Amino acid sequence: MSRKLGRSYKQETPDGRWDAIVIGSGIGGLASAALLARHGGLRVLVLERHTTAGGFTHTFHRPGYEWDVGVHYIGQCEPGTPVRRLFDEVTGGALEWARMPEVYDRVVLGDRSYDLVAGGRRFVDSLAERFPGKRAAIERYLAEVIAMTKRGGPFFADRALPPGLSKLAGPLLRAPFLRRSDRTVEEVVRPLVGDGDLYEVLTAQCGDYGLSPRHASFAIHAMVVGHYLRGAYYPVGGSSRIAAGAAAVIAEAGGEVFVGADVERVVLEQGRAVGVRMVDGRELRAPLVISDAGAPNTYGRLLDPEVAERTLMPARLRSVGPSSGHLSLYLGLDATDSALGLDGTNLWIYPERDRERAFERFLADPDAPIPLVYASFPSAKDPTFAARFPGKATVELVTLANMDWVERWQDAQWKRRGADYEAWKARMSERLLEVLVQQRPSIAGHIAHAELSTPLSTRHFTAHPRGEIYGLNHTPARFRLPLRVETGIPGLLLTGQDLVSCGVAGALFGGALTAGVVLRSGLPRRLIKRALGL
Repeated sequence: MSRKLGRSYKQETPDGRWDAIVIGSGIGGLASAALLARHGGLRVLVLERHTTAGGFTHTFHRPGYEWDVGVHYIGQCEPGTPVRRLFDEVTGGALEWARMPEVYDRVVLGDRSYDLVAGGRRFVDSLAERFPGKRAAIERYLAEVIAMTKRGGPFFADRALPPGLSKLAGPLLRAPFLRRSDRTVEEVVRPLVGDGDLYEVLTAQCGDYGLSPRHASFAIHAMVVGHYLRGAYYPVGGSSRIAAGAAAVIAEAGGEVFVGADVERVVLEQGRAVGVRMVDGRELRAPLVISDAGAPNTYGRLLDPEVAERTLMPARLRSVGPSSGHLSLYLGLDATDSALGLDGTNLWIYPERDRERAFERFLADPDAPIPLVYASFPSAKDPTFAARFPGKATVELVTLANMDWVERWQDAQWKRRGADYEAWKARMSERLLEVLVQQRPSIAGHIAHAELSTPLSTRHFTAHPRGEIYGLNHTPARFRLPLRVETGIPGLLLTGQDLVSCGVAGALFGGALTAGVVLRSGLPRRLIKRALGL
């Protein structure tokens, strides 16, 4: 398999007639395209601005190493589960999954650590053992999480209904979800379990949606916790296998994935989307255009401003705003995971107890103490890594970041931002590394490669204006947005994580919803209904 997945737009010209054009090759765009190809026989053209396809599911390489950029773990991949069924559909069943350790996440609070164990009962038992007298509170918390997740299916299904039907049935589908999504994580969880370490442990996965418990909707928290409750998985062969499988399905129906293909505008004729105009001025035509570029980019960059404003969406999107940016430090080690005592359990490292204050202080000033370091060990999760990269191991460290920190270098080219930028990155890298070495001292002296990405890196590859990684901010207001698959502009549809929620699974279901709108009947509709629990 080529490391640069997709045909080069700069070297070849997409030709022929296309049934649909998809802007962006994140998992939402690839899922939409693959489902349309597999179940509709549609010839789909996928256009990706990066030099390789996959969005946040792609991998990148340096001599002797490979890292994923966004697939740190995925839940619900047991055979027969909704997520697994959709992945099998999108990749033609080509994707294999390796189960991670039963302790999929370990929360480190100062000098104490707590395990999140796969399985609802074991999750409760493990935490109840550490917090005597709190079993009933933990069980109430888990009941709230499960109740919230059960109301997600009807809520998100409404976003794919025809407008007329949604007007009639939508309020009933949405109301049970919104009554809970309007509350923050803190408002729900703190009264259940009180203050102290238990609260901090139960809300530690807030990094998976990039927002502190005081500001995040309980809906996104419950979806994340419920997603991993039965355990976590990693794609065998690395996360690039996701895009490779989807591309093969797309190609079987005559479709193509082109990379280095930057779309400038959606072309409208008589108010209808009829194709796209590329940054080089070339126009590509299709009766259907699907945007996986994110709702803010779709309404703020890909449409003429006057057309976008008539939908009323730009102002609504601005009122919610983008999610957090991030720093990600990619480490290549010159020894194996087994030699260094590393396994696949993720670490959520919180040096301080007062999370809200620590987050706020750090995002305002990058010189403040780092409030959170998430550590992932991808080489330990992938059973093929040792054979593909003998004698090596990889680690990824992630923390929140603010575009304001690096905006002064935004006019310089990628990899040519100057000595000051490189020095700033080196300082931040050392600080992240220091936090990890305190937890895993065995890696000291074994770091052969270290490379830091910033919000500028994210914006360069994804065109997300603030370098955001999770799309729209997951506040209660986000779920009140009237986002739908159908944009109100005939021929133009949305897909991806902004339709559902952040993360690979959220974007995957966004792709399924979009395909379901195009293919109103048959297997895709039944599949999507089963997947959403309807």
